[in-house]
Amino acid sequence: MTGATVAWLSIAPVKGLRVQELGALHLDRHGARGDRRFVITDGACHLVNGKRLPSLVQVVAEATESLLSLRFPDGTVVSAEPRLGEPATLIAYGHPRPVRTVLGPWATALSEFAGMALRVVQPLDPGDGVDRRRDAGVSLLSTASLDSLAASAGVDSVDPRRFRMTIGIAGIDAFEEERWLGQTLRVGPATLRVGGNVGRCAVTTLDPDGGAVDLPTLHLLRGLREHVAATEPLPFGVWGEVVEPGLVQVGDEILA
Repeated sequence: MTGATVAWLSIAPVKGLRVQELGALHLDRHGARGDRRFVITDGACHLVNGKRLPSLVQVVAEATESLLSLRFPDGTVVSAEPRLGEPATLIAYGHPRPVRTVLGPWATALSEFAGMALRVVQPLDPGDGVDRRRDAGVSLLSTASLDSLAASAGVDSVDPRRFRMTIGIAGIDAFEEERWLGQTLRVGPATLRVGGNVGRCAVTTLDPDGGAVDLPTLHLLRGLREHVAATEPLPFGVWGEVVEPGLVQVGDEILA
């Protein structure tokens, strides 16, 4: 396959907050470096994401090794160096995941914004902030698949951020990425092994800036994809494991 290139790269430094698009991204054994590094929970340490609190996508997170900053819709920025506190157990997707509480001003700021008690934790395993863990540390979706969904919806375009995918792919046909299941891809200097389909949930119906339900993606996907053989229901995009790390950039060639 020739002609496929990286169309976009994105991560969410804090799971559930707004997706950030990048020009370059380090892929390592855990997946996309910095992706879902932090997780928001309720007081019982159960996962809180866009399904429970859609308004969280209004908050923008930026993180470095020594600084975590959250920018709220009113322009307020809460920024400090993350410090790890007591160990805890995150309950996410029916499974326990070891974490440590992140000490700093973010829990108070997020709780006030959301109107409920929230806290920020960091998984001990860097891959544990991703739904399917490190075996599915990256996800891929083609721009042509987005165009197909937009045509079904009768709109000019669909914002890729609502699907929260790591790597966008230009230069292939709609849903051609599904032909890579079980294959190894070269993405710039990195190598990925594609393992399965990404099944979609209600988060994709949300406006990626404001959190309001504004597109019936699940209804549209049932019409487009319900009878497609897949590893998960309502497939839209694929997930994969990083086999060989590397710095991937927008415009890099993708080879299967």
